[in-house]
Order: sequence, then C-alpha cells, then structure tokens
Amino acid sequence: MCQAQSLRLCCAFFSPKKVSHLETTRIYNGKTMPNLVLPARAMQVINTSINLFHHLGFHTVGIDRIVKESQIPKATFYNYFHSKERFIEICLTVQKERLKEKVVSIAECISHASARDKLKALYFLHTDVEGLYYLLFKAIFETKLTYPKAYQVAIKYRTWLMNEIYSQLIKLKTDVTFQDAKLFLYMIEGAIIQLLDSSMADEREKVLDCFLNF
Repeated sequence: MCQAQSLRLCCAFFSPKKVSHLETTRIYNGKTMPNLVLPARAMQVINTSINLFHHLGFHTVGIDRIVKESQIPKATFYNYFHSKERFIEICLTVQKERLKEKVVSIAECISHASARDKLKALYFLHTDVEGLYYLLFKAIFETKLTYPKAYQVAIKYRTWLMNEIYSQLIKLKTDVTFQDAKLFLYMIEGAIIQLLDSSMADEREKVLDCFLNF
C-alpha cells in the first residue's frame, strides 16, 4: 500500500520516539549515523528552511535567518544539525524522500493508468516551480562547490528519477534507450527554466505532447 509508505524514512528519522538503528541509518543517504534521532521541533526547523531555500536560495539564507524564522536559539540549531552543509543535506534528503513517495505512488499505485498518463503525471509533478522538485533542481546549480554532500543528494535523486522515467517509456515503445529518458528529464528541467521567465508562455502541455507523440 503506497500511502502507508508515505515519508516512512523521514518520520522514523525525525520522530521524538526512539527508532531502530536500521531506520536511522536508511534515512540519511545510507550512512551510519548512530543515535541521531531528532525531535519534532527539528522537523519544524527543516520545513521552515526548505521554504526559505526554495524561494531565496541556499547562499542567501544563512544560519541567523534560519534561527530567527524558526524561533530557536542558535545553539539549539547547532545541537541538532552541527553545520550548515549537514543541515542542507538533511533538508534535501527530506525533500527527496517526499518526492520519491509521490513518484512511486504515480508509478505503482495508480494501476489503472497508462504509461502515457503516468509520464504526464511525472512531468507535471516535476515542472511545478512551487513543487517539491524545484528545491533539488536549484541545489544542482547552487550547492556543487560549496556543499558537495548536499549536491550529491540532488544528483542521486536525478539519476533515480531517470530510471523511473525509463521504466515508463519502455512500456510505450520497447526500443527506447536511456538517452530517451535523459531527454525527457532535460525537457522537465527546460520547462522549469522557461516557467521562471514570466515573459514566456506556459507551453508544458504542448512540449510534452510533442515528445510523447514522437
């Protein structure tokens, strides 16, 4: 049941209750982080910061802004997260797991939908500039040099998504390649860039139909 999986890893990680070592390990990019269990208050800081990073960028938003908006002492922030890089990595991991849950719901839970409809759903999920993917897309450009571990979270999601796209494309046409899946992903990211330009019309539907018909 897909909804039962909703943010399972994130919830295990941030629950104030104790969780198993396995659950704690799996949430943080597969790295072993013993005894790292954050309370609900830390999750509130993460949600506040995800919104700030989404709209203002990773470099513009500093620790002072985060603690002010979250209404916590700076010492509490460092007690939870230790550094800005680690904090951004955690924020992106949370966002990645939320997004993966939605992708899995589209790919596996909507059993009656065609591959074409699922590809459309994936496309519009990821081309929403107020949606979950935008933060990961922004991270690809803003974190590579200064926050390399956080950058890898975004890159790994991108690779995972390309495989999910390929698994749907091959249902439409058996001779598709990973290059086709990569092209679909480039189309997603091109649409995001286009949407950020207020002077340009929203042509997502038209571009997607052209790709799928081709």
